[in-house]
This record gives sequence, C-alpha cells and structure tokens, in this order.
Amino acid sequence: MRKMSTAILAIATATSGVFATSAMAQTATDPAAASTDAAPADIVVNGYIQSLAKARALKRDSNIVKDVIVAEDMAKFPELNLAESIQRLPGVAINREAGEGRRITLRGLGPDYTRVQLNGMEVLGNVDSAMDSRGQRSRDRAFDFNIFASELFSRIEVEKTYQAAQNEGGMAGTVGLFTAKPLEYKQGITGAISAKLGTNSYTKDAQPRIAAMIGQNWGDTFGVLVSVAYSKRKTEEQGYNTYSPTQLSASKIAGYLKSGLDISSLSADQQTKFKSGDLVFASGNRLSVWDAQQERLGLTLATQWRPADNVLLTLDALHGEFTTHRDEYHLATRPNNTSGSVAFDTTSKINAIHWDSSNFVDSINVDNVTYASEHRRSLNKNRFNQIALTGKWDVNDNLGFDGHVGYEDSKYTTPYDDKLYLRAYGGMTTTYAADGTSATNVYRWNTTDASKYEFKEFYFREFWNKTSLREATGNAHLKLGDVFTLRGGASYRRYSTSGSEIYNDGQFRQFTGTAVTAYADVFTQNKAASWITGNYAAAFAQYNASHTTAGATDIENTYTVTETTKATYGQLDWDGHVAGMRLRGNVGLRAYFTDLNSNGLITNSNDTPIGSNFTKSSYSGVLPALNAILEVTPSFLIRVAAAKNINRPSLGSLAAAGSANADSGQITASVGNPNLQPYKDNAYDLSAEWYFGKIGLISVGVFHKDISNLISTETLYNVPFSTTGLPLSTLSGVTPTTIVAQFSRPVNLSKAYVTGFEAAAQTNFTFLPAPFDKFGVSANVTVLDSNAPVKGIKSPIPGLSKTNANGTLYYETKRWGIRGSANYRSSYLLSVYDGSNPASQDGFDGTVYVDAAAFVNLTSKLRLTLDAINIANTTEVQYNSIYHRLHNETQSGRTVFAGFTLKF
Repeated sequence: MRKMSTAILAIATATSGVFATSAMAQTATDPAAASTDAAPADIVVNGYIQSLAKARALKRDSNIVKDVIVAEDMAKFPELNLAESIQRLPGVAINREAGEGRRITLRGLGPDYTRVQLNGMEVLGNVDSAMDSRGQRSRDRAFDFNIFASELFSRIEVEKTYQAAQNEGGMAGTVGLFTAKPLEYKQGITGAISAKLGTNSYTKDAQPRIAAMIGQNWGDTFGVLVSVAYSKRKTEEQGYNTYSPTQLSASKIAGYLKSGLDISSLSADQQTKFKSGDLVFASGNRLSVWDAQQERLGLTLATQWRPADNVLLTLDALHGEFTTHRDEYHLATRPNNTSGSVAFDTTSKINAIHWDSSNFVDSINVDNVTYASEHRRSLNKNRFNQIALTGKWDVNDNLGFDGHVGYEDSKYTTPYDDKLYLRAYGGMTTTYAADGTSATNVYRWNTTDASKYEFKEFYFREFWNKTSLREATGNAHLKLGDVFTLRGGASYRRYSTSGSEIYNDGQFRQFTGTAVTAYADVFTQNKAASWITGNYAAAFAQYNASHTTAGATDIENTYTVTETTKATYGQLDWDGHVAGMRLRGNVGLRAYFTDLNSNGLITNSNDTPIGSNFTKSSYSGVLPALNAILEVTPSFLIRVAAAKNINRPSLGSLAAAGSANADSGQITASVGNPNLQPYKDNAYDLSAEWYFGKIGLISVGVFHKDISNLISTETLYNVPFSTTGLPLSTLSGVTPTTIVAQFSRPVNLSKAYVTGFEAAAQTNFTFLPAPFDKFGVSANVTVLDSNAPVKGIKSPIPGLSKTNANGTLYYETKRWGIRGSANYRSSYLLSVYDGSNPASQDGFDGTVYVDAAAFVNLTSKLRLTLDAINIANTTEVQYNSIYHRLHNETQSGRTVFAGFTLKF
C-alpha cells in the first residue's frame, strides 16, 4: 500500500504543479458548459432513447468510471427486474432464480464483492433459493435484487472505480439504487399508474403487476412523493439433477457385495473393474419440479423540504416484502445401505454397466433400486425497512456540507421447511450424455402405483436471519479557487447479523414402512415421468402430526456477528485546463477502523449445542485513490484510475461457531475465524470514451486488480485438541492433548488477480433513409482473465465468466417502439477443484437469454406495453466435478406481460 500511496501522491503533486503553471493562467470554463455534448441543443428525444441519453450524460460527467440506467419517466424503468436491467451494462453478469434475475457479478467478482446502496445508504438483503447449489438460505453480504420491484426506482448507477469519498468496501464496485424524489417533478400534483397482467408458459397462471406513484409539490419548497408496487406470480422450474460424484473404494465395494449386491450378469472384465474401486458413480439422480407462489410488495415515501434556497432536507423511507410459498417434488434414488446414494443398493442387481475414458459410469441398468419420493414445502418471508434523512447545505458558493443518518433492517424467516419422504423399490436404467448436459431415466416399474410406496420419514426445519444497519455520514467541501476543491468527511456504521437453523427429523420414524395409500397423490407435472407424492394435510392426519421443531437438538449455523466501523477521508478535486484540454478528477486518502464482535454456537457429533464462543477483533487501514479525466476534445475523454480498496470477509467465515465430531475413534473439528483480515486489492483502470450524436457513445477500457488476503480453508492433520480452541466439553473424554485427526478453519492465504477488457457502443441510425433511421443499437462485451490458485492449482475466481456480452436492437418513434435484447454469459465456476476431491468443483455452463419489449403511445399520457421474458426458454445447466457431469438441468418457461401506463 505504501508504494501505491506514494505514487498517487506524487501524481497529485505533479498535477497541482501543472495547474499552477498552466491551468490557472487561463479563465476556467464553466464545468457544466464544458460537459455539453456536441449534439444540437434543441434535439428532443423520448422513450427508451431518452433514458439512454440521460444515462450517457451522467456517465460522461462523472469523475469515476460509472455506468448508469435511468427511467424515462415515473414507473417506467426499462426492465421488469433490477438485476436484468443491470446486466445490460458492461462487465455485469447475473444469476437467476426461477427465471428472474437475483444476484450480480461485477467485473468477474461475485455478489459478495459488490456493495449496494439505496439512496446513498448501504443495503443488505437476502431471499431464498430453491436449491442448495444456488445459495439456498444465503447469509452473506450480497444483495438479492429481486426483493424490490423495478418500478420503485428512477436510477441505477454502477460505480466501477473507487474514490476516497466513497465508503470502503465493494472491491468489485458499488451499485447505487435511487428512488424518485418529489422536487424532481413539476409543481402541483404529478402521478402515474402502471398495470400489467402476465402469464408463464409453464404455470399458465394470471400474474398481476401493479405500480403507482403520486407526488405533490408546493412550489420549489416542499414536496411529498409516495409509490407502491405489488406483484404476484407462480413459478415453475423442472429438470433433472444429480448429487456429487462418488468413487467407492475397493473395500466398500467388497462390503456391498458381501451384503448382497449382485453383479453376476456383468462380464468377467466388468466385474473386475467394478471391484477395483476405480469407477466413479453419480451419487444418485432425481427428476425434479420446483413450484412456487411469489408475492412482492414495495412502498416508498420521499419528502423534501427546502427551508432556504441553499438548504435541502430529504427524508426517504422504504418498506419491502417478498414472500415465497414453495413446493418441491422429486423422485430420486436413495439407497438404504450404500453411502453416497449411488444408483444401487446392497440388495440390488446390476444387469449392465458402461463407463467412459475417465472411469465415470455414464450408463447403468439396475434391478431393485431404492427410491425416495420427496415432497418438500416451505414458506419464506423477507421483510425490509429503511429510513434515511439526508441534508445538504450550501453555505455560499465556496463552502458546503452534506450527509445522512439512517437505519435499516432485513428479516428473513422460514417458519417451516418440511420434507415428506416415501420409499419404493424397482428397476431402472440411467444414461448420461457424453457432454454432461443431460441425463435420462427409464423406469421398469409403475411409478404411479401407490401400493409400491411406503412411508419413510418426516423432516422438519426452521430458519431465521436478521441484519440491521445504523449509519451516519458527514461531508464538507471547500472551493480553493477556480480549479481546486477540498473535500473531507467522516462516517459511522454499525452492522449486525444473527440467525439459526433448527432441525427435527426423528419423531415419526416409528411409522417407517407403513402404507401411504391414504395420502398418496399422483404427481403429473414433470415432463419426463409421473409418480406418487405425499399430501401433507392427509399425511399429518394419518400420523397425528404437524410441523414441529420442539425439542430438536440439531441446531446449526447459529451465530451473531457485529461490525462497527469508523472512517474518515480527505480528497482534493480539480477541474481546470492543461494545454487547452480540460483535466478533472480527484485524489484522496480514506482511513477506516473496524471492531468486530463474533458469537457462535459450539456443537458436537449430534449437532447438539454445547455452549457458545465469543471473540473480539479489530483491523484498520488507509486507502489511497486517484481518478483523472482528460477531455482531449469536448467529445473525446481519456480516463485513468488507481486505487486500493478492501472487501470484508464472509459472515460465515467470521462466525465464532465450531464443531467437533467423533466417528470410529477419529476426531474431526472445524471452527470459524473472527480474526480474518479483509481482502485487499490494488486496482488500475484505463479507458477512452467518444461521445457523438444524440446518444452515440463508443468506449473501450482495460482494468486490472491484484487481490490479496483471499480466504481459503486450512486443514491440519493430527494436532492436539487444544489447537482447535474448542472447549473440552464439546466431546466427552477429550483432553488438551487428545489428537484431532483433521482440523479445518478459514484463513487468509490466497492471492489472485483479475484482468479485463470492456467495450461498449450505442447509437441511433439517423444516417439511414426513412424508415430505417428510427433504428438504434446498444451493445457491450467484457473479456476477463483471472487466477485464484487453490493448493497451487491455477483456477479462475468463482463466479467469473470469461466473456459477457449484451446487445439491444430497438426501433422507436414518438408513437411506438419495440426492442429486443440478448444477454450472453460464458461458463463459470461456483467452487473450484481443491486438488483432492473431484466433486469439489461445481459450475454453470454458458447461457443466452433473449427478452423483448414494445410500447404504443395512445396519447401523451397513456401508453400500452408488452414485455416478453426468456423468449428462448433457456436451459440452465449446472455441472459438477472435474468430470463435468450434470448437476442440475432446469428450465423456467417463457413469461409475457401486457399492460398500460397512465401519467397524470
């Protein structure tokens, strides 16, 4: 950091000298006038083009690398989902939940690396995923963009470079979400209402989506604006998925054969190979359908008061609710006696088998397979509240103050997450495609015959998580002349998160093996097969049961983490001329001081709570930052930036929770590490931008990030129990010198880098003859390279796609318009190969999503709209292991909305 700080300060000193000898001798040009585009001033744009023009102006005038999305008017955000809007920007990729954008990856770094702010205040919030492999019940620093309806927002800004005036954190960048403000609109009463009705090709339900805004301004002094957005929809995903591949050892195979597994139908060579322990089996497989009913409500209130011409107070309040009722249905192989849940049991007969060159079994024909029909139901609730008071006081033309105070909380609860398992037996053939993107099951028994099934078990779970944030910032700026402005400020932030999971899965096992005909339903929604599934109400009545976790001793993922950060900064902005060219930018330093309190639950082999562990820690640092923009001409800009930033460790890694387990005489243990240091990076950016025409823009840029302190899991072998830091009461009979066979904990070990190239372009085709002059295009591409080695093995950073590309082609007149957009994201890893476990690697294949939108203005106040989402019904393929075998294959259907927007 010392080298970077010295370099940045040297550049700042040199810049000041240049201004002193050259720029100050000239009459400073008005910055607002200097930023005016070369396009004629009387050109009027509307609709989607208008939003592009506004966004371009904000990008151009910024002193940092920034991309912007702007709503053209009230309740007219360009996309139906915030994440899907952001994915149109260079360097942004998203993942989806039930076909809807959920989280973003910015410049190759995952959701935990991107800070999200709402009206200037940091915002945190997680929702639920149907799958563990997609981050089910995530407790992290990421923000899920599907919490809020897009109609509530007027602008999104994605800041890609760092300046000292920003809060530290968000190594990938900062996404700013802004709701509408009353004094942004005309005097008097202003409002809009948008109503849409949609349907999905899978659910075929009616999906209402309503948004309304109304504001009242009393002159330019006081205004109030209220907005509400409500939507309700069903979702359905269905497909095929497997579990982690398993390589069964020769001794385990021998044990299965001894217990009754029959391989007599295989050839002698096949039997030898099977017994060798060289083969790799998919750990079970299942047909799946995820059904959900989602309901979303958002409310905003913005009040602005200008008691004097130079004072503005803004009070923002936002309430959000996102509720999901989900039912999952699976027909899976789930053997009773073999570990790893492979597609055979100790009582099975293998009739035929085939493996590929990597010894992965890609086809197997088995009799007497054990199956589980799983019906899982859950209720997931997210409630978000934020209130923030922002103030701005321009004392005079040279001195001003601004800042905000605010509070927010996000509560994510799962009152119930229950599973009802039925068991059955029968023959099947499973075949996997050579490219690992698909698989098929052929069943040789009647999967819809209830008499073939028996009760296995109930499984009950509850979950809760709460985060809260208290934040205060204060800033001041002082003009030192025509060129320089000195800025400074301080901030306080207190962030807290807590939560727990409670399991109960043993209360009704005394009924295992009983008939299920009294509560059996035939499930027919899956495209590949139908099967029997359990009806909860009837099953509860049958066994005199209800959802309960009372008396449960299996309590997991229980911890509280509280971070308190105080920070201060100083920043010098400049705006002058050198050699007849405008040169603007800033240089500064930010110091931060963070105190951490971590409290976690200690559990033993039975996940039984033993006690809690409390730890305090702290860290601090100084972050230098430089941003400079040279306007070679009013239309051609060159940007350069260099900065150091941090990213705080994941919450789970900081948790002071731990566990120890004793199995067959061996002890294993794991703990969190509240003493982890934040990730750190040195980031460098260089870009060029050319602005032309009404909305024309061509930009190219390169960037590089050197990252240190990445967190890896350190595993120690045969160490004394005292090394773990766990209390001796965790396991009976242990002493400080008792040997622990394997002990793991997160530590700061790894280094990584990300290097990228971004290019973007947008223009209208006004040079073409009518009617083709109404066409326009917006496109961008990002190419990335990274290395985050694990145990010396080169690997990309998880979540990084090497190529991201977006393109939008539109045709727009004042009366009507239509546009189509395509988004490409190349394959990426969720987890990397650890060098020993083949199943440790997991990722997604590349995807292309296609969307479209159209509008017709019936009058200047009334517009009809049509939106089509996921037109191609894209298949999401998640793969598993170094063998690149299918993990999940899902589709979510096409969605179409038709509606109107009325402005008054």
